[in-house]
Amino acid sequence: MATVILLSFNVSLWAQNAVPTSSEVSADSVPAVDSARFEASEDIVAEELAAGAGFGNSLKQKFIEGNAGFMSLVALALVLGLAFCIERIIYLTLSEVNTQKLLGEIEVKVDAGDLEGARELCRNTRGPVASICYQGLLRIHESIENIERSITSYGSVQVGYLEKGCSWIKLFIAIAPSLGFLGTVIGMVMAFDQIQAAGDLSATVVASGMKVALITTIFGIVVALILQLFYNYILAKIERLTHQMEDAAIMLVDIIVDYKQPNR
Repeated sequence: MATVILLSFNVSLWAQNAVPTSSEVSADSVPAVDSARFEASEDIVAEELAAGAGFGNSLKQKFIEGNAGFMSLVALALVLGLAFCIERIIYLTLSEVNTQKLLGEIEVKVDAGDLEGARELCRNTRGPVASICYQGLLRIHESIENIERSITSYGSVQVGYLEKGCSWIKLFIAIAPSLGFLGTVIGMVMAFDQIQAAGDLSATVVASGMKVALITTIFGIVVALILQLFYNYILAKIERLTHQMEDAAIMLVDIIVDYKQPNR
């Protein structure tokens, strides 16, 4: 009986030592799980990089296939057009000003009789709104008709400054698809030349020439669309600044009329 009890005790003790605890299982499995997650994240990053590289290589390949000469002209139109767009956006952004705040400060100085301080405020403020206000304050002692005429004339000059360079953007918008269409025509001529040289109306020969022709058209239209989006945004900013100038001119005339009242 004692022998049986001893044997059963040894068997239970061996089973306890053989079966791993939960802490041991978790400790052994954590590095494996972390390693699997790290490998999965590396695979995702590698796939993303491969997709980006694949798109870049595909774009470069299409650029080369589309007759490098005409494609270079289309790319040049895009670069120059974007340069003019960025310059106009920066200029128009810097020209914006808080019209209500500026006219409020001018009104305070004019009511206090500090005309030179009002002019100095306009000189130190950037933008066309401050410029037309300065022109009106320079002629504050003249008649209202002369002041309005001066503000209107100088406002037209400021609008011309705002629209400076927009004609070049419109030119590149028109040039880009035109170059693409020109490349299309030349590509079709090349396709027919290849057919004539081969002496056979082969689908492979025709497809290669038409492929070059269509690629140049696609790139030209894409460039025109990109520049058109920027151009419309620039026109919207010019229109907003023009409205600000008109509102400022009306408010300035009202301030000057109140200043000229006999009961002051």
